[in-house]
Amino acid sequence: MTVTLTVHRSAHEIGGNCIELAWRGHRLLLDAGRPLDAPDKCDDRLLLPSSLDLSSPVDAVLLSHPHADHWGLAQALPEAWPLWTGAGSAALIRLTGDVLGRPVGRKFHIWTAWKPFWAGVPFYVTPLLIDHSACDAYMLRIDVGDRSVLYSGDFRLHGRKGHLTRRLIEQPPKGIDALVIEGTNLGTHKPHASESALEDEFAALFRRTVGRVFVAWSAQNLDRTVTLMRACKKAGRRLAVDVYTADVLMTLREALGEAGSGIPQPDWAEVRVIVTRRLAAAYERAGRAHIIEAAKATGHARSAADLRRDPGHWVIMTRASLLGDYQAKGVIPTPADAWSFSMWHGYLAARHGQEIEAWFDAGGTPAHHVHTSGHASPSDLQAFAEAVGAPTVVPVHGTAWASHGKGFRGLVAVEDGVPLSL
Repeated sequence: MTVTLTVHRSAHEIGGNCIELAWRGHRLLLDAGRPLDAPDKCDDRLLLPSSLDLSSPVDAVLLSHPHADHWGLAQALPEAWPLWTGAGSAALIRLTGDVLGRPVGRKFHIWTAWKPFWAGVPFYVTPLLIDHSACDAYMLRIDVGDRSVLYSGDFRLHGRKGHLTRRLIEQPPKGIDALVIEGTNLGTHKPHASESALEDEFAALFRRTVGRVFVAWSAQNLDRTVTLMRACKKAGRRLAVDVYTADVLMTLREALGEAGSGIPQPDWAEVRVIVTRRLAAAYERAGRAHIIEAAKATGHARSAADLRRDPGHWVIMTRASLLGDYQAKGVIPTPADAWSFSMWHGYLAARHGQEIEAWFDAGGTPAHHVHTSGHASPSDLQAFAEAVGAPTVVPVHGTAWASHGKGFRGLVAVEDGVPLSL
């Protein structure tokens, strides 16, 4: 019998990945992502792809990284389907569930980077740690029957772990029959500067700004947190993070052990933790008050009111949910301050992005947006596919494959829910 591959979702959209490999009655699922356009309040079971058979066993569900568009429907899958992921990913998934008030009660089986394991009897899996805006992200090689499949997950080359992906281009996995590859940035002109370049750009912004610098970034984008912390060190400033960001840093450090020894922590000289009223109350409700106590124990916990003093010393975590507490403590942006939206610019059009922009517009605060994409550039995508040299290339996680995929040799376009024999 041949190995079949079915893209249940993500053949023509970004996110919501759900991909199945099957051989001789055995099944393996690659990711179980929540669609990016799914309503916040919706029964996740109703979001599972209609082509995914929930009545038959699955040997393993492999979650490539801790972004919800790759794991967000895992809780809705049958309890008997084993979940596998990395230690850092498992920790962040649980943290996300706790903070959102939707605890993840499922058990995770933890793999080790580069170490092959059996996911059920026929599937021999090798997790390959790679560079992405999500910490603890992996490509996955699956050997089953007489076929070898490489699933790219989400990746890039220009982050702080870019050497990991470059190494896969220089020494690609051998004998790959099918490459399932993301195409998020095909047909776009998103920035792809290195995190090191961003570090220098932020440091320059920090030096020339008289007042505070407010930065909106994803707390789970560890590369960006490191970039900002290093830029603060260069410019003689302190990075003021919120409780959630401190939680991410402490959780990852504990989960990754020695591999996480370089992750910034609340007790580092350049870091302060701003404890705000509403987020502290949310942490109490979520049963994570110990995180606030741990931050206070470092001696680096502060009230938002402290951000009014010595404005030229602060770089401040900014998100829409923090603005009310900042305002209540007299932390109001001015023309002497600066702000930067260090996320995908499309989020500025969302409600939370509009709220942030309006807050700074009201204060006459100039914008200096500094960002780089969490995904590979179009040229890097093609270079990676060329290096792997798989005779079959299956495109997923993109909307421009039809118009910009012609340079990929062996490209086989598929439709959601339609099996492909490998």
